[in-house]
Amino acid sequence: MVKELYKKYGYLIFLTFLILSLFDMRFAIIAIICMVAPIAVAFSGKGRYWCGNYCPRGNFYENVLSRFSPKKKVPKFLKSKLFRAFMVLFIIFNFSMGLYKNWGNLYGIGFVFYKIIVITSIIGIILGLFYNQRTWCNFCPMGTLSAVVAKIKGRKVNLEVNNSCVSCGLCTKACPMGISPKEYKEGLVEDSDCIFCKKCVYKCPKDSIEINLDRKNK
Repeated sequence: MVKELYKKYGYLIFLTFLILSLFDMRFAIIAIICMVAPIAVAFSGKGRYWCGNYCPRGNFYENVLSRFSPKKKVPKFLKSKLFRAFMVLFIIFNFSMGLYKNWGNLYGIGFVFYKIIVITSIIGIILGLFYNQRTWCNFCPMGTLSAVVAKIKGRKVNLEVNNSCVSCGLCTKACPMGISPKEYKEGLVEDSDCIFCKKCVYKCPKDSIEINLDRKNK
């Protein structure tokens, strides 16, 4: 029940964060949770599960931005390893420099967090209006690092495609991460960028896709 409510209204946490931080920038430091949690969840064996189920901003993209998004395929360039590596280094560099310059000043540190969240969110919204609502998630630095952890460590939680799959392609069209579950028929979806949003599960007319908690991929 709680999880279902969060899936519908989790974005209110994101909006509350944006508003409260304006009154006191120290509040923005709480954003560190959304920087650490995705990687921690990946280390627990759940891959990018945080991204598709707990991330407040991801919830905003899914419940609000999706209403205005054309849901088009994300350009390959934005999903490329080179661009994603650049984004990780770019964000880490700017974040580190911001902390260094404001060390000891909680208001300044809070502003560093707030600025990064706001700027990246605006980018995510703009791209979502041109492509799909989860475009940002395809190259989000924290998501990228979580995917790397999942690829190295493996996952205990996976999507499994059984042999009733007829390769209709509806799952591929539904996936905001550009993954094609039908390619993993009679096996586990091994793509480390799967965020377990379960859009493919809901879209499948044959109920061929389900969450598997027992088999581990590597």
